[in-house]
Amino acid sequence: MSYDPPRPVGRLLLTPQDTEAPARARRLRGLGLGERPEPALDTFAARLAGRTGTTYAMVNFPDEKGQFFAGLHAPEAAPVLREDGTRVEIGRFLPRDHGFCPHVVARRKALALQDVRDFPRFAGNAVVDDLGIRSYLGAPLLDSTGMVLGTVCVADVAPRTWGREGLDAIKAAAAELVVRLEGGPPH
Repeated sequence: MSYDPPRPVGRLLLTPQDTEAPARARRLRGLGLGERPEPALDTFAARLAGRTGTTYAMVNFPDEKGQFFAGLHAPEAAPVLREDGTRVEIGRFLPRDHGFCPHVVARRKALALQDVRDFPRFAGNAVVDDLGIRSYLGAPLLDSTGMVLGTVCVADVAPRTWGREGLDAIKAAAAELVVRLEGGPPH
């Protein structure tokens, strides 16, 4: 028996397969979500960043093409400079192989990375170099049907000790948001 990976493995990080992506996209469209920024989700992300004291917070709805941040809190000026002195700005879209949310979706459970550089699987991710991300905390948005709609997450440019308190907080935020999302588009 041999192992034939479904995609290039030049880097240690392998983005997990997302077989639910087409069904998730349909479910999100049915809820009126996933196709445009939502001011209420931006507000939710800003409050989450404030509660956790992090640089970034996102409500992420991934699909088969990539990741879409319907809710985003990011600094006006990116805190990390490239070698040429320019700043990388985070936008509403990221490829599937950037960041850690695809792993939360595949695992269907929260992920806490105190220092992403401590994990070879994650240390080579593009967001580590491009955005200076050093810590991540995310939880899946599990709806009442059992589908993962996306993730809610925070990230920082410094290592963070999340502990049980951080995990409990991100899970509670995800559970709170799912109730709001299933009630219709956020107001």
